[in-house]
Amino acid sequence: MSTEPKVFVAGIGVLPFGKHVERSVTSLAVEAGLLALRDAGVAPREIGMGFFANVLASRLFGDSTLGQNVFASLGMNRIPVVNVENACTSGSSAFHLACMAIRAGECDLVLAIGAEKMCLPQMGLLSSGNTDPDTLLGLVTPASFALRARRHMQEFGTTAQQMAQVAVKNRKHAALNPQAQFREPITLEQVLNSPLIADPLTRLQSCPIADGAAAVLLCSEKVAKRLSCRIGVRASILVSGSYDNPQDLARWETDFRCAQQVYEKAGAGAADVDLVECHDAFTIAEIMHYEALGLCAPGEGGRFVESGAAALGGTTPVNVSGGLLSRGHPVAATGLAQIAEVTLQLREQAGARQVHGAKLGLAHCMGGDRAADTKSATIVILAT
Repeated sequence: MSTEPKVFVAGIGVLPFGKHVERSVTSLAVEAGLLALRDAGVAPREIGMGFFANVLASRLFGDSTLGQNVFASLGMNRIPVVNVENACTSGSSAFHLACMAIRAGECDLVLAIGAEKMCLPQMGLLSSGNTDPDTLLGLVTPASFALRARRHMQEFGTTAQQMAQVAVKNRKHAALNPQAQFREPITLEQVLNSPLIADPLTRLQSCPIADGAAAVLLCSEKVAKRLSCRIGVRASILVSGSYDNPQDLARWETDFRCAQQVYEKAGAGAADVDLVECHDAFTIAEIMHYEALGLCAPGEGGRFVESGAAALGGTTPVNVSGGLLSRGHPVAATGLAQIAEVTLQLREQAGARQVHGAKLGLAHCMGGDRAADTKSATIVILAT
């Protein structure tokens, strides 16, 4: 286990994801930040550093250094503020940097915020960038996941019904989460018969976009004692893709490598994990993440979800928040919302979706998937 200075979660704040038509990115971010401060019982003047995650504001509107505006609106100026863009891992990358700042002794309280406005007329399918070869070939995000789904089906016998079961399970979990965007139960038949997005993936197997924001306040061990914080960061790992070709489309090498590093750093293994929040942008993604995280053997992900092992009450519940598939996916807020969900579970404050007896939880996010490789992956392990 790591002997680095300890980092604790002092406060969390998450807004319900969905359409916030009249809200700006800044107002969403400020509200999430205030919720985290209130949760911790900390004043704005105590924060020593801020990290702000956002993907689309600068790309669509040219809003650079937006984080400085957010933290100034929170009453925090003249502190170091860093803007983070790392695709879907933007929020969890901000969290990772906040952990590093505390472990380096830079300050005792660091606030990480992620916010996104995605329910906009100019929003289309997410791509890897206008110059990325895969995007130029038409392999926007759904198509790249569809390629992986087809390869997984061919190599391991994974079925369309098993993939659809991920969506059914996560919607069942979402019904217990007041903050989830979609909470109505769905059936296997509804998932399989919903409009096709990229064969074999249908609309209900694809995460919806959303507006939203999430924040996590981290603190040093000294402050944790004062605030009576008991949720510690056992490990936080950020890796980038290998970009080697040809790639194995049925396995994310980046995921496997990140998982190996985080377990080693945490002094724990997959068998020790009580719950997982993972990046289920598409149903096949969750299945492949089971395998990379060691919840089951490679190729067994479809059978793992089919068995009920990933459901609430199963051996390792996955995405009890409803996941991206039901909660929604405001890109830069997602990673921090996952960490906030794990925190709630370890605090035993998750209400009807509580994983009873949870002592160690894992939050996983990945970003910038190409047909060839994943551009980045983050895994955070929290423990009581």
